[in-house]
Amino acid sequence: MRPPTSLKREFLRKWIMGLQLCSSSKKEMSFVERKKAIKLSADVAMASARNAATRWSRALISKASKDDSNKGIVECILGPDLESLKGASLSMDLHSNKNISKKILSKKNISKKILRKSRSIRQAKKSCSQKVMASSIAKRLVKKRTQVLKSLVPGGESMTEFSLIEETLDYILSLRAQVDVMRHLANATELLNRK
Repeated sequence: MRPPTSLKREFLRKWIMGLQLCSSSKKEMSFVERKKAIKLSADVAMASARNAATRWSRALISKASKDDSNKGIVECILGPDLESLKGASLSMDLHSNKNISKKILSKKNISKKILRKSRSIRQAKKSCSQKVMASSIAKRLVKKRTQVLKSLVPGGESMTEFSLIEETLDYILSLRAQVDVMRHLANATELLNRK
């Protein structure tokens, strides 16, 4: 990931381009339309600032560019990078899928060894029903929370648990950078309005 200052600078530059396009395209916008335009331009700007290096950024760009009403904003923010980001999106998906399959295979081998050991331990010691019940409850909780996380991270539905953790961490850092930029912009605007 880029240093936070350059990521924030790139996000701010692209976000302002998107906001300028939104304000020039429609003179009369309702509150809901304005809110949607600000969110869309912020999402696309952040995904673009990440250069489609992550699945969540590619998912955001893909989702935004599918809607015809958003295409102008997406094209404005991405500019000449639009085609290269689409190409990068396809090749990175293929590459990441290969890496994930290798990780899964190695994890499966490790899991099989652990299972064999745990079976022999279980056979040596008879486990009580409370341990089994606690284990199944814990598994259900993890599964539920994983599903919630997959619904929160853009593109998370198609991710494995391993890649979901990495993508979530990167997405959180990007959202934090986005909030910092927006907070600084709001503070600067407030200071200017006071004078």
